[in-house]
Amino acid sequence: KQMFHAILFQGSEFAYNPDTKETNLACMFGYAVNREGKLQIANRIFETRLYNYFLSEEELSSTIGNMAKRDKSYFICNGQLDMDIILEKFVVYFNEIYGENDNKFIEAYGRKFFLLYLKPIINGIGNYYIEAQTRDARRTDVIVDYCGEQFIVELKIWHGNEYNERGEKQLLDYLEYYHKKIGYLISFNFNKNKKTGVNKIALGDKIIVEAVV
Repeated sequence: KQMFHAILFQGSEFAYNPDTKETNLACMFGYAVNREGKLQIANRIFETRLYNYFLSEEELSSTIGNMAKRDKSYFICNGQLDMDIILEKFVVYFNEIYGENDNKFIEAYGRKFFLLYLKPIINGIGNYYIEAQTRDARRTDVIVDYCGEQFIVELKIWHGNEYNERGEKQLLDYLEYYHKKIGYLISFNFNKNKKTGVNKIALGDKIIVEAVV
């Protein structure tokens, strides 16, 4: 359980070792496979079920999830998801609830908090999945589907001067692949001089809505 949690939410990597009990059980039941010497979740169905399992464990006690549930009507306009408002409120809620926690805590759980926040908003109508190829210790891409509309949300962990080396290029490539004009970037920024909030960045014919927490 701890191993799957670390893989999904923190981008941790584990070497494939069939002699360990955890790896042996995970592969025997088909939850995980050996890919190039690394233990990975077998497929997107298992991955989604595991995400839902972990999130449902914390759903009732999640402060940020309960706040999103309370304000759900603000995020839906004419039956469509307003991702700009979702990000704006996420920055406010996150800093209000978790702003005093240390960097290690936020780095380990920041992305989980966004999914806990997102899940009650789209629950019953929309769905999401994590792009496994971009999930690592620094980056995760979340694809959100809601009433026929698709949103690309990139989650980034930033440290120090690394914040100046923005991840727009990666997100632009992804938008091009999905034929989208607007993308969303959530930066968990540990720069002491950071300015939290949401702003729009125009890059060619694309727009990136960046939320800094």
